[in-house]
This record gives sequence, structure tokens and C-alpha cells, in this order.
Amino acid sequence: MSQQPVLLPYADPAFVADPFPLYRQLRDDGPVRRAVIAGGLEAWLVTRYEDGLAALSHPQLSSDIRDASDPRLIERLPATDRESVLRNMLRSDPPDHTRLRRLVSKAFTAHRVAELRPRVQGIADRLLDEIVPAGRADLIETYALPLPVTVISELLGVPVTDRHDFQQWTDDMILRGIEPPDPARVDGAWRQMRSYLTTLLEAKRARPGDDLLSALIVARDEEQRLDEDELIAMAFLLLVAGYITTVNLIGSGIAALLAHPDQLRMLRDDPALLPGAIEEFLRYDGPVNPGIARFAREDITIAGVNIPRGATVLVASAIADRDPEHFPEPDRLDIARQDNAHLAFGHGIHYCLGAPLARLEGQIAIGTALRRLPGLALAVPPDELRWRPGGLRGPEHLPVTFTFDDATAGSRS
Repeated sequence: MSQQPVLLPYADPAFVADPFPLYRQLRDDGPVRRAVIAGGLEAWLVTRYEDGLAALSHPQLSSDIRDASDPRLIERLPATDRESVLRNMLRSDPPDHTRLRRLVSKAFTAHRVAELRPRVQGIADRLLDEIVPAGRADLIETYALPLPVTVISELLGVPVTDRHDFQQWTDDMILRGIEPPDPARVDGAWRQMRSYLTTLLEAKRARPGDDLLSALIVARDEEQRLDEDELIAMAFLLLVAGYITTVNLIGSGIAALLAHPDQLRMLRDDPALLPGAIEEFLRYDGPVNPGIARFAREDITIAGVNIPRGATVLVASAIADRDPEHFPEPDRLDIARQDNAHLAFGHGIHYCLGAPLARLEGQIAIGTALRRLPGLALAVPPDELRWRPGGLRGPEHLPVTFTFDDATAGSRS
């Protein structure tokens, strides 16, 4: 097997719109492939399901970017505050990860998420109330984006009126597509975000509320608390991760249904299929693309391929979740698929803490749109949809037309 790096052509709109033929070729070529990914960085792609599952629990694969040998990865972080940015669950390993996750889990419980259902439903209905008179809309801008942003803002206790600010700062820091980020822009955005979060946390210390940030401030684990840098890094992670991938899940899920009318009809005829449909959307065209980054602490071997210390290993969930050895007919969207244990939320100790919330929001957002917009259809040919070119996959816009039955306004649940 050749180990010359293959280029993932993110500058090519055709690849960005449909990367799966190349992904299939890479998987067929071998279980581990060197590749040049977004921003010109090099990584080793783990392309098959069983190998990816094992890699996500490999003891010598770190989540800490400081274990990477490529200095460009660190240079992409804010120059003035790189250590603080990294002090969160996503980029830490045990024992720090264990402590941080335990503290956050005390505040981010399944019970708290379950209690959100009526509020998420109310947000979905309000957003649709605002767009239905027009008969057409960009469902990303008017629905898939504001719904999870509103939910995470309310959950954390962030004023929803501030969402445009933190969305812009997030765009400047991480939604950078295929090009390396502008260091000055990244640094400036982080300084503004840190200042904002510092002020917000100070206000919550003085006047705690019934929100997640207030709970994090007082969370303890055997007399250990989050220090100031950890609080800010955690607030940043929860705020950003709490909406970006869910926007993509909702947008990609609706786009997939509109491209597969048989599946759309099946789901409309049997709404009980919705939970399984969400899992299929995550497997078929998940929000993280091509996958989850780890860094080799030592020289390691995966599927017979030697990977050097310091290398970036990308567990390519977007490729592995279409592995025919694990998923029958993997390139077919099947909302009734059984045994759908995809890797979109990761695996092991870093399994996505927000997965229950993402599932809840996806089910409510997609189910409500299908119920209340009976004539939902793309307003442009499918090949004119534009997709995000970087590591977070989803349609940039989703222009649709629809009919609206006034009777559905009262059929909210």
C-alpha cells in the first residue's frame, strides 16, 4: 500500500458537495492512509469502522494537541492565550479529562436535557410561525441555526441577544474552511470572547441563576473546582460545540430527506421512525468531516500501518460510517436501519457529552418541520447547494419552498 499522502481537494466544489466517492476509494485502498487535509495539514486517516472504534480508545492516542509534532496546529490557536483555550474536556486526557468531565456532568445531566423538550418544541414552533407566511425560506438561517443557538444560550444562561457576537467570534476562530486562519483575526476574536465570558461569569457569581454556567461555578468533585481558565475554556467549548454540529445535523438531515423522497414519505407516514432517522442522518452524512483528531504520543501501529510519534491521526468517521463490512448497503439512506452504532459522536471516554441534547434538538427540529410544512421542497436544484468546506460538514444555506396548512399551527406537541 502506498503511503504517499493523498490530497483531500477542499478547494474543489464538487468534492465538497460529495466527498464520498473519494472516501470510498481511500477506504478500499487501505485501512490507514496519509492525507493532506483542510488548511494543508497532514494526517493519517483511519478509514474502516473496527479500526476507528479501536483507535478512539487507543491508550497512546492523545486528545491533547500539544502532543502533535506539527507546530502549525498550535499556531492556529490564539497566540495570547493558547494554554487557556486548551483547558477543556475536548482537548485533555486523563486525569484532567476525568476531573473536568465529572464536574461538567454534575451540571449537564440527562434529567436537565429531558426537561428541555417543551422549551425546544416552543422555539421550533415560534421560528416556523415567523417564516410560514412567506412560503419560502433559507432553513439554515431562519431555523436550523437559531434553534440550537437559542437552546444553548438559554441552557448556559447567555443572553440570546448576544448570539450574533459569539457566532461572529466563533466564525473567526474555527469556521475557517480550507485556508489557514488569519492569526491576528483569531487572536482578536478570542480576546473578545474571553472578555465577554469573564464578564458573564463574574455576573453569575454575584447573582447565580438556574443555568449551566452558574452550576459550573459551584460544581465540586472531592473539593476540586474548575479554576478561572478552566471555567472560561469550558464555557467556550459548551457554547460553541452546543450549536455548530447541531445546525449541521438539522440541515444535512432535511437535505437528505429532500433528496430521497421515498424516505421522506416513510418518515411522514410513520413519525415513530424519527429517533432512528436521526441516527441514520448522523451515520450517512454526519456533521464532523472527515472525522475526529487524535495525536500519537509514541510510535504506534494501526491495522498493520506504522504511525510515527507526534503524527495527527484522524479517525475518519465520515468514511468509517460507510464501511460495508459493518453497515449493509452503506451508501443508501435508510431511516429504518437497525444496529446503527455510528461513530459520529465518538467513542470511549470522549463520547460526546452533548449527544442527548443534539438528538433531542434534531428530532424536534426535523419532526416539526415535516409536520408543519407539508409541501417542503428544495427551491434550487440539489447540485446548487453549497456545503461547508472544512472539518464541520453541513449545507451553508438550504433554500426551500413549502405549503402551509393553517390547521397545523394548532397541532403542536
